[in-house]
Amino acid sequence: MTKQTHEFQAEVAKVLDIVIHSLYSHSEVFLRELISNASDACDKLRYALLMHPELAANAKDGFKIKLIPDKKAKTLTVSDNGIGMNEEDLIKNLGTIAQSGSAEFLKNLTGDKEKDIALIGQFGVGFYASFMVADKVVVKTKKAGDTKGYVWESDGAGTFSITEDDSVPFGTQVILHLKKDCLDYLEDVRLRYLVHQYSNHISLPVILVDGKKEETINEANALWCRPKNEITEQQYRDFYQNLTHAFDSPWMTLHYKAEGALEYTSLLFIPTKPPFNLFQNDRKSGLNLYVNRVFITDDMPELMPAYLRFISGVIDTKDLPLNVSREMLQKTPVLEKIKTGLVRRVLGELKKRAENKEDYTTFWNSFGIVLKEGLYEPSDHRADLAELCRFYTTQGDELVDFKTYVSRMPKKQKNIYYLTGTDLETLRHHPQLEGFIARGVEVLLLTDPVDEFWTQTFQEYDGKKLVSVMYAKDDLKDIPLKEDEKKEELQSDLQEELVKKAKEILTGEVAQVQMTGRLTKSPAVLITPEGQMSLNLERMMKAHGQTMNFASGRILELNKTHDLIKKLADLVKAGQKEDVVKDIIWLLYDQARIAEGEPLKDPAAFAGRLNHFLEGAL
Repeated sequence: MTKQTHEFQAEVAKVLDIVIHSLYSHSEVFLRELISNASDACDKLRYALLMHPELAANAKDGFKIKLIPDKKAKTLTVSDNGIGMNEEDLIKNLGTIAQSGSAEFLKNLTGDKEKDIALIGQFGVGFYASFMVADKVVVKTKKAGDTKGYVWESDGAGTFSITEDDSVPFGTQVILHLKKDCLDYLEDVRLRYLVHQYSNHISLPVILVDGKKEETINEANALWCRPKNEITEQQYRDFYQNLTHAFDSPWMTLHYKAEGALEYTSLLFIPTKPPFNLFQNDRKSGLNLYVNRVFITDDMPELMPAYLRFISGVIDTKDLPLNVSREMLQKTPVLEKIKTGLVRRVLGELKKRAENKEDYTTFWNSFGIVLKEGLYEPSDHRADLAELCRFYTTQGDELVDFKTYVSRMPKKQKNIYYLTGTDLETLRHHPQLEGFIARGVEVLLLTDPVDEFWTQTFQEYDGKKLVSVMYAKDDLKDIPLKEDEKKEELQSDLQEELVKKAKEILTGEVAQVQMTGRLTKSPAVLITPEGQMSLNLERMMKAHGQTMNFASGRILELNKTHDLIKKLADLVKAGQKEDVVKDIIWLLYDQARIAEGEPLKDPAAFAGRLNHFLEGAL
């Protein structure tokens, strides 16, 4: 077969350029990535052998990864006897975006080398790190069970070639022709250090070849199977970083063995920083499933609920058959039992860590938005999740739990109140909070998109209902105002006339105008009636392209104790200054929209009315 030349897909070419020229100072990461890829290839073949034992000839001496430095040729070879690749695999894995995640990688680059280098492994573009140290990369490979072998070659300049070569042995050899200033990667001491630093705990032996001498230079054991008292924090950290391709330290490490009717070992990690792809729909589970130390899959979301998807680690059990298929996994009750045990253990450990407020705040700020999804989804653990949730409120700057909130409720307060929005400081000054603050009633301030949803399904804590301040019009009547907040109300007949006039002027803009006693400082506020979506949810829907008529159900509430409203009512009663009355009512409506974070329908008209009153004040 003649040599065939292909062009890298455009996004891959961009990644190559960035990796080669922008992240060069962190070039040592290439070895970790190539060893990880080799380990994955061996795991895939190990699993394939369960269904196709005839492939065993490729690994008759056991799975292994070899590092072969050649100082004379100035090459470093990373070889494995794993699954190998055919021509289609080479094009798909090394030349296109299909498996590389290149587009997402590009989107998440920050310009900060320390952060960007951490992206390499997370987005599956680790192979390209080879070009940081090599001016030419050659990949020789043959897929297990095939007869044809191939040689892939590229200098990273925009093209790659593939040549058929049946003499290539099974498995994969990645041969790096090192750059002049990267020849230190041929040194024995350097290679030993990097393997110890990044790949010490992978489950396969990494063998350093020096002529005829071969030496395993990593621990090559299943760390999760070792007793906890024999494992150091550094070893846990190294294993976590190798598993996740991350550079932070785990915020929590949970290592235990479940015994009894169902036996399994788990080694779980919660990261300190959220993964970059935490909210991607196609994100794989962070858990690797093993059966008797045999890798089965790293794509088994059934092992952990979505609200704990930030957890990574290893689950190893003896209670599944080795020849289990993915379809069988999805149907077996064993996985559901393991999942139940994992969730119970994780939530229990989180409760313990939550006793340290400062430490738990670190976790909550990273993963609270995900954990709250569990309050929305049907779950047997809602009560446990509620205990773990933390919220900012109208009282102070510290995060508060439900239990603390309930303990601070005034005697006549019956419900737990909340307000949703997108910005904490904006919420703190929201007009709808005025009546609650004036009565000493604390309100939860919720700023995550998921808050709009879980508050509709998780409706009660400790016998107290969760109620939006928007729908709490009559809730405050039994809770007295503070003495300095008490004001005389507008007469009822004047209220009726003003409401009638405002409805007439704002026809088509709002469904209703009404008086309210919930405000203390603002003259007006915009709300939606109970049963309809909140104004914040409306904005979220619009941002996602929804085009329904949101404004049809809105209500403008006027503060019956505000001096401006009283004077406006007097003008309406006297039938004077019709134009002024109309302008003021429109200004009140527009101000209410601004306070709610809504755009003005007619900014020019608003500016004209405002300027008119400013001129009159001078």
